[in-house]
Amino acid sequence: MSIEIPDGLTELLQSFTVEVLRNQPGDLVEFALHYFIQLKEHQSASACHHGNTRGGGGEGGNSMQIDSENDDDDEEFVAPVINRFLRRSSVCAEAINLNEEEEDEDPRITHPKSDEQRHRLQEACRNILLFKNLDLEQMSQILDAMFEKPVAAGEHIIDQGDDGDNFYVIESGTFDIVLTADGVDRVVGAYYHQGSFGELALMYNTPRAATIIATSEGALWCMDRQTFRRIIVKNNYKKRETYEAFIKSLPLLTSLVVSERMCVVDVLSSKSYADGEQIISQGDLADCFYIVESGQVRIAMKRTKTKKEEEEEMQIATCTSGQYFGELALVTNKPRAASAYAIGDVKCLVMDVQAFERLLGPCMDIMKRNIVNYEEQLAALFEDTANIPDNTT
Repeated sequence: MSIEIPDGLTELLQSFTVEVLRNQPGDLVEFALHYFIQLKEHQSASACHHGNTRGGGGEGGNSMQIDSENDDDDEEFVAPVINRFLRRSSVCAEAINLNEEEEDEDPRITHPKSDEQRHRLQEACRNILLFKNLDLEQMSQILDAMFEKPVAAGEHIIDQGDDGDNFYVIESGTFDIVLTADGVDRVVGAYYHQGSFGELALMYNTPRAATIIATSEGALWCMDRQTFRRIIVKNNYKKRETYEAFIKSLPLLTSLVVSERMCVVDVLSSKSYADGEQIISQGDLADCFYIVESGQVRIAMKRTKTKKEEEEEMQIATCTSGQYFGELALVTNKPRAASAYAIGDVKCLVMDVQAFERLLGPCMDIMKRNIVNYEEQLAALFEDTANIPDNTT
């Protein structure tokens, strides 16, 4: 069957993708709604233009800083023109075909490294989001497969429109993100001594969405396409499937629509704790929200110290799989009022405070109502409301 691609579709989707990469929205559906409404309003205001949008970001990655010199010029809309459909016969075929035995077909690639090189590589990869949910074996394979690439000022690392070959992690150096449209090059962002780029073309089998140019001497760590797909893409796909099924069963998140739950899935990371290990500590600042994936978590609180008695810690609750803790300190913006400890081996899904505030707004009323229930339980437990902290974990 022959499918005709409507005129302007390629440019429209390319422009939208660039804006998504630039803004990193928490709610993709809501962002898309506002984006296309704004685009339509612009078309109506300037009838002589069609399908154009403002400049965007580079080829994905984190720690990217966007220049804002031209943000005041709302009338200058530029759309990158890359005909992805002429590059390969199936644009997304590899991205969704993740059940094949790629691990058996693709030999593992290893680049020998000195202890000093491996240490530098580990430091460069420490905060790369794509690596957050890899286990030790997968991470070891990643480190084995990466190779070092010194770069010189002015060197083109990737060029817009080229096929993707490597994923890059920045160890040092500065890099400009350059978008070409209508023959005009425009710097739309930059990386400064950290971050990663190049994953978009590898994940979705598309040409490079932008050009990356080194603006200083530096060093990159590179991973070949086969290793990236065998480990990173498959791992993230499996993580998404697993977490999606898990959080769909949580009563707290039933008020979220499907697109909102998918945003939650994307920001969750998994952490493991050994028996007796402390997960959060009473009095600490709240930075994360936790959902118990497996195992049990003991919640304990210290009574307020008086002249007649020593401060003691009393267990106030136990959380099991599917239950959550750590939310009320985030809701009330107060320090942790209780500690949490692992009972046996425990795995928790963790969401940082920024994602919590951005994504769980629809659930906030439920969590606020729980504050009253917790206070009543504590009053009965301690038999002295004067000694009860304002909030639990």
